[in-house]
Amino acid sequence: MKDLLKKACNELNLNINDNQIDKFLNYKNILLQWNEKINLTAITDDREIILKHFIDCLTVCKFVNFNDKTFIDVGTGAGFPALPIKIFYENSIPTLLDSLNKRINFLKCVGQELNLQNINYVHSRAEDAGQDNIFREKYDFCVSRAVANLSVLAEFDLPFVKVGGYFIALKGPLLDKELIDAKKAITTLGGEIEKIETVKIPFTDIEHKLVFIKKLRQTPNQYPRKAGKVSKSPIK
Repeated sequence: MKDLLKKACNELNLNINDNQIDKFLNYKNILLQWNEKINLTAITDDREIILKHFIDCLTVCKFVNFNDKTFIDVGTGAGFPALPIKIFYENSIPTLLDSLNKRINFLKCVGQELNLQNINYVHSRAEDAGQDNIFREKYDFCVSRAVANLSVLAEFDLPFVKVGGYFIALKGPLLDKELIDAKKAITTLGGEIEKIETVKIPFTDIEHKLVFIKKLRQTPNQYPRKAGKVSKSPIK
């Protein structure tokens, strides 16, 4: 598995050291242990965890240097993509936000076992945290992976981003349809799509898209709306 991690990172032109590799493998082991108690991932094969979780998350590191940057992972779940980014960019300053406290407890365990510093763990719904001045428009980046369709995700995520910062969505093959539906929401919330990068996950047939949305203006105060409304009635 060490060789697989190193070779896959080389394919992405990412230099990973032995200490980082050990942390990823430790992370994998903790994930599998906890997954027997709470539902964290449907992927339980070692090779697939490395490629479909860790390497998939690291694709964003091809395009962004997160060192000394603040970022929030909204709906982080088992820590994807925030923890792989943190392992690779050890001086980054992530906030891991999730609505389920059991997952937050898992994430704290990973952070402690891997000796990861300067991580904030937040148990909250995105709709509530996005209206809280502690978090609102405080981050250089907001990242999310496989949380919701882009119009919904934009309302969850853009309120956290500073003007001049970026919301980065890690998306799958249905992006083209989502982009059409999300255009109004992104503009309304103060963002603009700057670029879309297609990334291939090494040693798989999987291609994903990274959507980079720049925050041009402050998000209007009424967004994000209260819990339930964002998903039921996306901005159109």
